[in-house]
Amino acid sequence: MLVRRNPWNEFNAITNQLDSLFAELQAPTFRTPAAELHETDEAVHLKLELPGVEAKDVDIEVTENAVKVVAERKTETSTEENGRTRSEFYYGKFQRVIPLRARIQNTAVTAEFKDGILNLTLPKSEAEKNKVVKVNLGEVSA
Repeated sequence: MLVRRNPWNEFNAITNQLDSLFAELQAPTFRTPAAELHETDEAVHLKLELPGVEAKDVDIEVTENAVKVVAERKTETSTEENGRTRSEFYYGKFQRVIPLRARIQNTAVTAEFKDGILNLTLPKSEAEKNKVVKVNLGEVSA
């Protein structure tokens, strides 16, 4: 039996192995910051995870029905005489827009930023607070 050997198959296998090796060495892409929403009768509370970001590098825009957070994690500059540095940290700008189900008073928003966690308190608009109205039925005549 004659078996044909194709050297290109071996070359392709080596190329695929090298590609996967280089892909593993690449820094991962930044994931969307995790968010947590908690709604009460009075307000919507938004918690956003921004590790490694300084408060001065966070920009927050609030409309009546959405919150947009733009932030940047800046690179730390360090010089080393010998050795190599391998980093999986993401540096750069990112943003997240979070739609809100309730209308809010965007002029009365308060913010707190501590330990990489952004906490926003978004008070609901008066119209939103009064959304539920109780209707009394009068005596129904038979």
